[in-house]
Amino acid sequence: MAALQTLALLSVIGISGSQTSECSYFNLMSHLNLTSSNEALQVTRPVKSWNTTTLVQLDMVLFGILGVDEKSQTVALQVLIRMSWRNELLSWNPSEFCGIDILNIPRSMVWIPDIAIKEDASDTGSVQEDPFLKLDPSGLLSGTSRQQLTYTCQLDLFRFPFDQQSCSLEFYSLSHNSRSLKLATTGNGTAFTIVSKKIKTTEGEWTLVELQVTEDAASTLQRVGSSLQYTVVLKRRPFLYIINLILPLMFLLFLDLASFFISESKLSFKVTVLLSVFVLLLNLQTILPSTEEHMPMLAIYCVSVFTLVFFGVLEAVLVSFLIEMDDSLREEAKGAVRAEVDNQPKAQRPTAEPTEETDETEENQPDDQNLLKLILDKVQLTLLEVLRERQDKRKPGCFRKLAKLIDVVFFAIYLTTIIISLIVLFVIWIGK
Repeated sequence: MAALQTLALLSVIGISGSQTSECSYFNLMSHLNLTSSNEALQVTRPVKSWNTTTLVQLDMVLFGILGVDEKSQTVALQVLIRMSWRNELLSWNPSEFCGIDILNIPRSMVWIPDIAIKEDASDTGSVQEDPFLKLDPSGLLSGTSRQQLTYTCQLDLFRFPFDQQSCSLEFYSLSHNSRSLKLATTGNGTAFTIVSKKIKTTEGEWTLVELQVTEDAASTLQRVGSSLQYTVVLKRRPFLYIINLILPLMFLLFLDLASFFISESKLSFKVTVLLSVFVLLLNLQTILPSTEEHMPMLAIYCVSVFTLVFFGVLEAVLVSFLIEMDDSLREEAKGAVRAEVDNQPKAQRPTAEPTEETDETEENQPDDQNLLKLILDKVQLTLLEVLRERQDKRKPGCFRKLAKLIDVVFFAIYLTTIIISLIVLFVIWIGK
């Protein structure tokens, strides 16, 4: 009887020990044949039949927008990528292993899809991969990686700085076609956009508008493999450019317009405004790329202001020249009249009005001679007075009238340009 009790106790201890050993992760990995020497699990696509397509689900969300480089046409983002796929060779029954329903395994032990980004321009040191993959009892493997992603993008800067950029990221397999591997997502663009806006840590000059996802996108790689395209839509915050560039140019244009109401030092004032506009234009070369095919609206605006101020300087030079020419001709005409008067014989020059003594003396002379002399003196005196009045009135000549007409035309052009610029900027601001 005692022997039977001892045998039963030993059997209970043995069963308990076997159950305890079955609850360890090591026994589960041994059951799944997950060893570093099993190269078949590491290099071979994990399917039981070769014609089975492996579905790889790839989700991407944004942590932050680091910047957009207009010169090099690149975009820098902080992204989180989660990738999952099913390994048909790695599955177990949780009830046989004390309910273990998740297993963390090193990446080096299993096959991982060779997914690459077509537009990627970042270095390998910018990727932080989770060293372990999560495996569930059905064989579903999932892993995450955090990456400072820099990728190329053809930027459209025509509406700069009120622009909105749409840059695509195309994921594809390096060595598998669409029959072997298919790319998909577990959500949609709307869900990824909401998550990205909640978890993002930095934006800077740009803000995220939306994330768009397109499965099996038409690739330019001339491949037959499956592809997945994420389109990141970003919008620029233009406030800094409005304060530092657009408004100063507008103020300088108003100052140049005000120069039409001054007469002294007008030319030097316009040259000073032209140099100020030129200094502001130097900022554009550090912003806009030299390879841009179409001139951005901001560059058109700056060049237009510079050209208008430049022609304003030329107009001031022309008006000053015409006024000086008119004054010179006026002085020449006055000098000619004076010379003509000075060259007259003394006997023919007009004298002052006859006094009473002169009248009494001339009364003794013959009446006809006295009368003729008086008439000649009166005529010459009247002619000189008329010439002096014409010179003293200083009526504007033809050159002065032409200068005034040019001033009026340029003032109208300036005013029209400013009004159009304000309307265009307002429309762009409303429509951005």
